Amino acid sequence: MAKLNMAVSHRLAQDEALKRVKTLLGEVKSQFADKITDLREEWNGNTGKFSFSAMGFSVSGTLTVNPSGVELSGNLPFAASFFKGKIESTIRERAETLLA
Repeated sequence: MAKLNMAVSHRLAQDEALKRVKTLLGEVKSQFADKITDLREEWNGNTGKFSFSAMGFSVSGTLTVNPSGVELSGNLPFAASFFKGKIESTIRERAETLLA
């Protein structure tokens, strides 16, 4: 498994950032319904655990919404490790737009 650890800063109120992150997970589920299955999320305050299957591979991780940033840590299947840079840049780009 490849590790994915990243942080994206924001200037929003923490509650607003949390709301946007939760909304994004629902949008991802709809937008990629043909590629992502079994998307699960469980929130405890500002920390959420997620898991899903993408093209037959299991992905899981944790999102933490802090007052000035969002932290993401997760596990990518070995086969996806070759695309880790692209995955990170896509997530960062989407998160920066979301949290602007």
